[in-house]
Amino acid sequence: MHARFRQPVEIVEHVSDTALEPVHAAYYSGPPGKYLHLLLQARRDFLSIWRVGDYREKVSQIRILGRQIVLVNSPEMIRDILVKRRDNYERKSPQMRRALEYLLGDGLFISDGPTWRQRRALVSDIVHKDRVPAFSPIIERTALDMVRRWQQIPDRTTIDILPEMAALTAEIISRSVFGQELGNADTAEVSESFTQYQALVDSTNPGYFLGLDEGLPMVRTPALRRAVRRLHNVIDRIVEDHLAGRGSHNSMMELLIRRQKRNPELGLNAVALRNEAATIFMAGHETTAATLTWVWYLLARAPWVERAVHEEIAAVCGDRAPTVDDLPQLRWCQAVIEETLRLYPPVPILARQSRDADQIGDIAVRPGSLILIVPWLLHRTESLFEAPHEFRPERFMDGHRPEPYSYIPFASGPRVCPGQHFGMTEAILCLAILAQRFRVVLSPDQKVVPQCRLTLRPRDGLPAMLVHRQPGPVGEAVASVPVRSADSPAVGCPYSA
Repeated sequence: MHARFRQPVEIVEHVSDTALEPVHAAYYSGPPGKYLHLLLQARRDFLSIWRVGDYREKVSQIRILGRQIVLVNSPEMIRDILVKRRDNYERKSPQMRRALEYLLGDGLFISDGPTWRQRRALVSDIVHKDRVPAFSPIIERTALDMVRRWQQIPDRTTIDILPEMAALTAEIISRSVFGQELGNADTAEVSESFTQYQALVDSTNPGYFLGLDEGLPMVRTPALRRAVRRLHNVIDRIVEDHLAGRGSHNSMMELLIRRQKRNPELGLNAVALRNEAATIFMAGHETTAATLTWVWYLLARAPWVERAVHEEIAAVCGDRAPTVDDLPQLRWCQAVIEETLRLYPPVPILARQSRDADQIGDIAVRPGSLILIVPWLLHRTESLFEAPHEFRPERFMDGHRPEPYSYIPFASGPRVCPGQHFGMTEAILCLAILAQRFRVVLSPDQKVVPQCRLTLRPRDGLPAMLVHRQPGPVGEAVASVPVRSADSPAVGCPYSA
């Protein structure tokens, strides 16, 4: 019934010997002023509703069924909303709260008010950047476990990279948060269940546009209940182990439980612990898995960047596996992760609900309005990033940094992702350890389609050929990487909770 209101989604990708414009939706060209059509299009694909004029520094508004929607795509105004006037825009949007409340309860990601302030301080301390070095050996060991498993897969076998990265990051988060291994069965359960949950959730919530400031509760279909039950069963079992004293003393979960014992006023009962564990677990595993999947796609399409990464790993690490101590020297690896987060931010929409009337630029904001900050747009705005649709990791090297509040893959302000340092360390280390041993090859005519549900993933996964860069067990010498000659293509241009 809705098909006649929707514009077919055209996917753009341009690949040459020296430049890559990776996949993204073409600019929206539907009839102007048809905002109900736009809403129906957004329910299908949120990334395909933006016109060329939306990729500019500005603040604009539309109304759908009387509901005001304010799009903020200006670093200065973003700073005002997320930092200066944050109390008025603390609440996540009703769409996000309704979409995630069944899965996360009152977890940090969707809570606000006293609950958010109490839990934020607690979780921020536990995943603080100063604690990351203590968890880095877990990242290294888990990534090396994957190396050994991939070495058992015959060379040039086709695998789906998305569930592989989801399994890797789920295992890392489990060992870090819970202090114990999930194992293949449970990692598959978590990954498949969250994939199913995302597919079933309606993140537009029409009730909000019909006048309900809190939106409508999500319809809990049998399939949705099964997905949540599968996820909760895995997490509940591990939380119960910790409460019974069977957990690791160095895990994040154990730190939460100790805090509760010292400070009973925190009120972290088994359900609250489950909610925070689920929040940390799902946010940490899903966002990094999506990022690493996009990294493999980008490297496969940009072999000149892939060569630079391989050369750097060989120069820095030689024949040993990369470790956290190598990160300061793995500048290409870090730049690739940062550029991937620019092009494919795991959470491409940061939506807030205004509490009180306000003024954003020249727009009078009503109470209960939807405020959209869209990193997908912001990161691709030409006045902020040269050739914004192109993959250029060099833009993050040699001391170059984006303008403040123009690059916000982890959000910003008080609700900035508390695990961003953990996530960056995890992504860079996993890239270096895996890329030292393997390449991923895509068919030239393979269609990769970005899709935004709760997070930004390739719609159909990322089937790809796994190529061994060097046979043998972990620890043997890495095969040398050919050095680019003067005739070889240049490496591009010089350069929440």
